[in-house]
Amino acid sequence: MNAPADFHRFPAGEPTNISRRRFLLGSAGVATGALVLGFGIPLGAPRALAQAAPASPDAASRVPAFIEIRPDDTVRFLSPFMEGGQGVFTAMAQIVAEELDIDPSVFVVEAAPAGKVFQVMIGGMRITGGSMSVRLTYDFMRRLGASARAMLIEAAARRLGVAAGTLTTEPGKVIHKASGRSLRYGELASGALDLPVPDASALKLRDPKQFRWIGKPVARLDMHEKSTGKAVYAIDCKVENMLHAAVQHAPRLGMTVGAIRNEDLVKAMKGVHSVHRLDGAVAVLAERWWHAKRAVEALSVDWQEPAADSDGRNMPVDFGSDAFVKSLAATTGDGEEAESEGDFAKAFEEASQTVEATYHSQYLHHAQLEPPSALARFNPDGTLELWMPNQAPEMFQGQIAELTGLDPSQVIINSPLLGGFFGRHFLYPAGNPYPQAIALAKASGRPVKLIWSREEEFLRDPLRPAAAVRFRAGLDAEGMPVAFEAISATEGPGEGIANKRGKGIDESAVEGLTKKAYAIPNRRIAQQFVKTPATLAYWRSVGNSMNDFLYETFLDEVADKGGIDPYGLRLRLLHGNERLTNLLNAVGELSGGWKRGPYTAADGTRRARGIGMASPFGSEAAAIAEVSIREGQVVVHDVWEAIDPGSIVNPAIVEAQVNSAAALGLSQVLMEEAVYEKGEPVARNYDLYQILRPDQMPRVHVKIVESGAKMGGIGEPPLPAVPPAVANAVSALTGQRVRSMPLSRLKFDS
Repeated sequence: MNAPADFHRFPAGEPTNISRRRFLLGSAGVATGALVLGFGIPLGAPRALAQAAPASPDAASRVPAFIEIRPDDTVRFLSPFMEGGQGVFTAMAQIVAEELDIDPSVFVVEAAPAGKVFQVMIGGMRITGGSMSVRLTYDFMRRLGASARAMLIEAAARRLGVAAGTLTTEPGKVIHKASGRSLRYGELASGALDLPVPDASALKLRDPKQFRWIGKPVARLDMHEKSTGKAVYAIDCKVENMLHAAVQHAPRLGMTVGAIRNEDLVKAMKGVHSVHRLDGAVAVLAERWWHAKRAVEALSVDWQEPAADSDGRNMPVDFGSDAFVKSLAATTGDGEEAESEGDFAKAFEEASQTVEATYHSQYLHHAQLEPPSALARFNPDGTLELWMPNQAPEMFQGQIAELTGLDPSQVIINSPLLGGFFGRHFLYPAGNPYPQAIALAKASGRPVKLIWSREEEFLRDPLRPAAAVRFRAGLDAEGMPVAFEAISATEGPGEGIANKRGKGIDESAVEGLTKKAYAIPNRRIAQQFVKTPATLAYWRSVGNSMNDFLYETFLDEVADKGGIDPYGLRLRLLHGNERLTNLLNAVGELSGGWKRGPYTAADGTRRARGIGMASPFGSEAAAIAEVSIREGQVVVHDVWEAIDPGSIVNPAIVEAQVNSAAALGLSQVLMEEAVYEKGEPVARNYDLYQILRPDQMPRVHVKIVESGAKMGGIGEPPLPAVPPAVANAVSALTGQRVRSMPLSRLKFDS
């Protein structure tokens, strides 16, 4: 996406009624004497205050501004992006603080409310996902901090009676070196409030060589509250006169509520307020959630099959995930082309030798720590207020307005901390609890907090798609691939969420198969659309999470067929690509030098190593994994990963994200799988849905390579290279080709 021509235009000297501005700030609960900066993007119309906050008990949290520099020298910052453990609150504070010239540790960061003013990403979006937050707002946030600094310098010049050009700053204060005088930012905030926002052309951003905080391992701002149990998540939120709700969903999606055979008995249970029928579920309201949960689980419901003409997504009673994946692998046809280069058919026909194989990936749950929840309250002023985990407030605001018939301005979205992302908190039909909470609040006339139990979450969690990819490759006389084809039989998450085939290919269905940098002259990538009855969703690193596994493991098979070392094959295929060659060399050096094996380690175990690469979300990643076999199962000892995001803000956060992504990638390749039998999920909790245990976590070694390329993402890019690195290591060690996940389904010889 290209930025609008006036994206960085900061108009100066716009007429402003100062007394009205101060009055509005005071009525909104902003600290007296604070400097507040707010910007309307993408229209490019920043001003010290754009509009009054709507009247409500929490009006101060909805001031349409980004930074509030307070008289006590603290800075309140409203982040356009949600914090869910990825460190975006700290990164945003670092960027703004760098240009403002103040220590990020004095920032108090909160999630901004829904509103167009906070849609600051290039293109006018606001989504916490796709590893876009920092890379698509980096310049904007720097200019925001620089604007505030310029206003504080001008306010100091007027206070001291000197020219602004004679002043400089040190963290948190303006300095007049000639006289030795200085003023704290908090002292200057009130005077700076009355000044016009400087024009963009007058702003001078810091030379990166002079950065104090960007590029440094600044401590996480949310660390203390999380480690002391003070952090507030959606499940912690409460309001006066609130009822608690629990639900029992139909065992299969699409079924409806028939008779409730013991409704009167359940109504008489301790603490029960009322019993309700919802779309595909029943609910109990109670004064305490445990009472609601016990009661709703006791309800005996006659579930009805969906009507024959139902156009919703219905789960058939005979659906099984194993059989479905087999049917994907058995599909035929050329699919719809997503990418084509050269003449694959001719090159394949003329190849010295060929290799063909079908690989597949599994359904996955999100399995985030925090169960879904929503708190809904209808306010006396006609507004509907919600507290709920989400990754796109304006999307939820618009959908809820459509659902309720309210104007979007009447829907107030509060976004607490998220207890895990992984793509779970987007708009998913039948996968979100907020419509139920709204319906229950309306029916009861009281605020309602609904929490899905873990069992209900596993029943209604939308899944990462499953796919089967048919690969074909043609090799020349030297064993190098000259023709490469991949046809993926799958339904993309975007198609699944919309419940229909789009006009073109869902790019997230084939990402990780397309746009590979390997210099194979004749390529063809296609999708064979196959609709699945399961509800689908985005999952961390989206299509790359499965497709890089599929592509990179088949590439090792191609290397073996051609008699070429897989690490060496990648180097040859990347010849002339300086960035990726450097990255591949970096991960080789990080691991102490590439050696495939098998070989005997110091502890006497037989081990081998595998390599995997990925290019997701603007970054480049390469991983090497070392494995052994114990009692027929895979043990991963070490993962070495080199990542090149172009440039970075906080190396400590980058390293933490690589560790986090590696853990999730390992969990996926070793054991995670959502299995369905007779239309229902086999696992309803973590006892049957296995995730990586602490004792299975290997040592993770991280190398950050800053190539200076355009800034890429961090949260998702480290994941996709890890699963193929593990699988390729297993194939090297055992001689048994791995063509599917999870590896726990397979038995290996030691």
